[in-house]
Amino acid sequence: MRTIFINAKIIMLNRIITGGVIVENDKISLVFENDIFDKQSTDIIIDAKGWYLSPGFIDIHTHGAGNSDFMDNSIEAVCTASRTHMKYGTTSIVPTTLSSHEKELFDSLRNIEEAMKITENMPNIIGIHVEGPYFSPEQSGAQDKRHLKHIDSNEYKRIFEYCPSIVRWTVAPEIPGALEMGRWMHKNGIIASIGHSNAVYEEVVRACENGFSTLTHFFNGMSRITRKNALIHLGVSESGLLLDDLTVEIIADGKHLPPSLLKLIYKTKGADRICLVTDSMRAAGTDVTDSIIGSSDTGQKVEIEDGVAYMPGRKSFGGSVSTTDRLIRTMTKLADVPLVEAVRMLTIVPARTLKVDKYKGSIMIGKDADIILFDDNINVKLVMVKGKIWKNEIVQ
Repeated sequence: MRTIFINAKIIMLNRIITGGVIVENDKISLVFENDIFDKQSTDIIIDAKGWYLSPGFIDIHTHGAGNSDFMDNSIEAVCTASRTHMKYGTTSIVPTTLSSHEKELFDSLRNIEEAMKITENMPNIIGIHVEGPYFSPEQSGAQDKRHLKHIDSNEYKRIFEYCPSIVRWTVAPEIPGALEMGRWMHKNGIIASIGHSNAVYEEVVRACENGFSTLTHFFNGMSRITRKNALIHLGVSESGLLLDDLTVEIIADGKHLPPSLLKLIYKTKGADRICLVTDSMRAAGTDVTDSIIGSSDTGQKVEIEDGVAYMPGRKSFGGSVSTTDRLIRTMTKLADVPLVEAVRMLTIVPARTLKVDKYKGSIMIGKDADIILFDDNINVKLVMVKGKIWKNEIVQ
């Protein structure tokens, strides 16, 4: 039995075509133009009504949604957050932890790994992103300073031994021991990312030479141009614009970064070096005005206002309340990015970053059937994960 999408505007890697897609089992078996295909009596036909057919969105940095956090110490919370994001087009996700007590971290890692085994009505959990605890106190942002630590090689090796599903780790590279950790991460297949850092250009360059390849929530929680002994030094932010090989993730909610800065980053880095991320906390997908970032037991209070979360007193952002559809909407409507390129930043670029692009991130024969349909305003109408439809608002 095949599922066949017809009458769709298909978002390919570099263009949009009109036609359809054939799914057999959990793979894409054919992409065709102008609805020309050989029909079989057992085919399930889905008329896309002229809407966009896109690869499923891949969010490599999220802390929660649906009033659940990945650090709530329950498998149910992991599933609730993941399923909430899936409703908005996220077919692959990388749950992210915060700086915390070690037991809380280990409990969260265990629960996420257990949730990875659940396939019913779930997005693909690609792996785990550990954010912290090796950060600069000056750039801690919404990370709880009480849990920041000096780097201990025995500690991070023990964490990875306990949880080999870690695929990404965010660290401040100027902290003693960070370069050694970068080399160790590179050797063990972990994406080493720079974040919550007060580094200057020279330190960022050395980090890149020692395995670091991405920047976490670009321009948020990182240094900018500064003076030392009257001399001007680039911060992490400017270094990210200058160093072509660095891939940057941006929270494209229109709040963490204004449209003008989104345009500058896009103009400077180009679509193939940008990953759109939600960096969402538990309030994503809800309408609450007060919430908690981190676990429900030990997290910090945040206030939700004007589509973004703030720490009390607005001393910093408290994470995002975005879902992935909003990221595309922001980039196309506010930053004037072509739809094909905006989608690329949330599909093939994160897939390449995670090294899963051989089977995810684009509409191509042989790739996983992670497919979504959305309208002109990026309202997601259908979500398919590995050939199974989990959301369908299309009336045939």
